[in-house]
Amino acid sequence: MNSNTSSQELFGHPKGLFYLFFAELWERFSFYGMRALLMLYMVNEIFKALSERDAAAAIVYASYGSLVYASTVIGGRVADKILGMRASIFLGGILMAIGHFVLAIENDIAFFLALAFIVVGNGFFKPNISTFVGSLYEEGDVRKDAGFTIFYMGINIGGFAAPLLCGWLAVSYGWHYGFGLAGIGMLLGLIFFWNGIQKNVFGNLGLPPNIDIYNKEYFGIPQKIWVPVLAFFVTPIIAYVLASYKAIGGGNTIFGDQNYVNLIFKVIGVGIVVYLAMILYKATLEERKKLFVAILITFFMTIFWGVHELSGSVITLFADRNVELSFMNASQTNSLNSLVIIILSIPISLLWSYLSKRGLNPRTPYKFGLGLVFAGLSFYVLSISGNSANESGMVPFAYLIIMYFILSIGELFMSPVGLSKITDLSPKRIISFMMGIWFLSSAFAFQIVGFISKQLSIESTDANIGGFDTLSIYTNGFGLIAKYALGAGLIILVCSPLIKKLMGKVH
Repeated sequence: MNSNTSSQELFGHPKGLFYLFFAELWERFSFYGMRALLMLYMVNEIFKALSERDAAAAIVYASYGSLVYASTVIGGRVADKILGMRASIFLGGILMAIGHFVLAIENDIAFFLALAFIVVGNGFFKPNISTFVGSLYEEGDVRKDAGFTIFYMGINIGGFAAPLLCGWLAVSYGWHYGFGLAGIGMLLGLIFFWNGIQKNVFGNLGLPPNIDIYNKEYFGIPQKIWVPVLAFFVTPIIAYVLASYKAIGGGNTIFGDQNYVNLIFKVIGVGIVVYLAMILYKATLEERKKLFVAILITFFMTIFWGVHELSGSVITLFADRNVELSFMNASQTNSLNSLVIIILSIPISLLWSYLSKRGLNPRTPYKFGLGLVFAGLSFYVLSISGNSANESGMVPFAYLIIMYFILSIGELFMSPVGLSKITDLSPKRIISFMMGIWFLSSAFAFQIVGFISKQLSIESTDANIGGFDTLSIYTNGFGLIAKYALGAGLIILVCSPLIKKLMGKVH
């Protein structure tokens, strides 16, 4: 156990893990509760008068998703240099809670401002709480993978409960009641984290890295105050960017059909590549090898999330329009992924521990390759669902359940394992930044989500849109996604022996 933490353990892990578990559970409750409603809310309310409402909603959904994860790079770096993990988590949680409560206001301007608060808040919260989990364990502690998987189960308990409850409130009482419940979830997450600090389960972990820098003044104001002030001031700018969902120049300029977020991400991509090149240049040979693998597995994760995050956009619309649902509505189907994760998290965690003791645990690249193969198979299931459609173009709910089951297995092969490996492969001086880069994979994945969602968008203002016309568009698209994901997974499996050599002793 890390000497900087309390000596208490719970179920064989540092006690602090379980406080972070519950803090993240409620934060994810707020995030996934809102996400389950977002696409349907935009299609049926914000853009309901537009014939191209699917495309407009897809652009905003993708832009929001990209920015919400890209902000983690900045939030991680601010934590590394100024605030430390604790203050960053609190600041992020407060901003996200404000965002969720503003989302409960029935106003289009408030809608985009709320998304902006969540974007900025997530940047401070998400990378730092994950890094906090890694800091509870000494380097080389064999319990770390299991600890991250337990933490990951907390994420998915929140992800399971939120769509069910928020989706029920939205249908029964109105969209904004569902959004309001998400805000309450965020506040509960902060209360759990504060309780852990009061009980000193984290020791001196997560404090500002340099108290002099933390208190350094500019214009008579310390940096610890400047950070939240600037965070509040940047939210209206992000809200404006999100609201500008139409193509720049109407698609008739040199920018083509790019919106502001597309262009921003091209700039971010170039900036990240340049900065990573500088880090690699300054690193030692051993650090360089490990960092290269960390960057590589982040790229693999981008491909996976580009497929996985369609669950909140195209797959939710597919469920609403072409799936014969029973015992849940379309927004509530977002809980299926998390339900499978909850059921399988502990068994797969125990499986990795069992295989490790016998020297049979597959190395990370093999797990990543298999994860993408599972992702491809899950979309293949959806692509053939049209063969069982009824006379109204509705497919059996079982196809969606099977799809989520297979996709979730792929997720368990990749995400919690990769999260752990980023902390192992990254030099400690930039570990929060590299965690931010890890979450940046989701940011660029949302650009993939936006592209695919626009290709599968339906032009209509009909509230009851569906039938064989939409079914054909969706199933054909799912078939192409399956082919690309399967191909990527097989390529990774072939290249795995080479990647293993670069990883060295890191498993």
